[in-house]
Amino acid sequence: MSNRLFQNVIHQMKAAVDRVIGVIDENGVIIACSELVKIGEIKQGVRDELTYSTDMVVSGGYTYRPISSGAKNEYIVFMEGEDKMAEKMSKLLAVSLLNIKNLYDEKYDKGSFIKNIILDNILPSDIYIKSKELHFNTEELRIVFLIKFFGKTDMMPFEMLQNMFPDKSKDYVISVGEHDIVLVKDVKPGTEMKDIEKIATNISDTLSSEFYTKVNIGISTIVENLKDLARAYKESQIALEVGKVFETEKNIISYENLGIGRLIYQLPTTLCEMFLQEVFKRGSLESLDRETLMTIQCFFENNLNVSETSRKLFVHRNTLVYRLEKIRKITGLDLREFEHAITFKVALMVKKYLSSKPSKF
Repeated sequence: MSNRLFQNVIHQMKAAVDRVIGVIDENGVIIACSELVKIGEIKQGVRDELTYSTDMVVSGGYTYRPISSGAKNEYIVFMEGEDKMAEKMSKLLAVSLLNIKNLYDEKYDKGSFIKNIILDNILPSDIYIKSKELHFNTEELRIVFLIKFFGKTDMMPFEMLQNMFPDKSKDYVISVGEHDIVLVKDVKPGTEMKDIEKIATNISDTLSSEFYTKVNIGISTIVENLKDLARAYKESQIALEVGKVFETEKNIISYENLGIGRLIYQLPTTLCEMFLQEVFKRGSLESLDRETLMTIQCFFENNLNVSETSRKLFVHRNTLVYRLEKIRKITGLDLREFEHAITFKVALMVKKYLSSKPSKF
């Protein structure tokens, strides 16, 4: 339980209650008080008395009551005075702080519970047990955003994200690293990925403008069960990793839109190297100059349409045909043929994937 939370509540009550009020922790130390100079004083004798009296103790000009819903008196509230007013007000204060404590503990427990699920630190059987204790609906639709920050910031924008998603019963903002924050968000049935990407764009724009730092966001698929959040978190991680290789111009990557890149990323590098050796003659890919590679890229972007590609490149159609024929002679692949074009496209992605590996430098 946060001492600061108790102190904030008591500070707000100070103006309405014209008496000294405060809270004592399980070690007998005053952890919150309307008179700040009293914080740190030890009242162990009062704790000892309350072990024999579960209702109230009046001593030394103060009235003491336990803040507890069970047998253990974890905290004690005290109020200046030994009169009827102190008796009534201390009871009211104890009930109020107990409710605040329970709400805080429930919120904290839910956040920790979600964190343990996404980090795979809890057994599947325990997920159902704990979810019942915390009154979780295990069958709701949820999605995971992994928000990664680059560069140094004075503070993590954790509170800002919490303010952007204030519904603490539906959305959970969790810190999972020095530069990583996870948002587990509730989604409605029928929600499309384009709508989810709009949420990610809003997060990126807001945080980038406030903290002047680059933000990348990986988005998982939508999961239907609480236990699947661990898989969703892994998907958001993969989305960022694959995007770093194949979608370098984007800062928002969704797992379901990774396409072939996701498959290539999961292949062993030795298998990728064998594939390149089988597809291309030795050194044929490396012999292609920058202009030729740009021509190939444009040809793919225009769906293998010669006329449209030549128009985009501002070259004559015959010039483009000449370049494609040159590529065929060098590599043995005719990009005008669909199967050859697919093979070439995949090979370029495999080459890019291998080049991204540290071992290649």
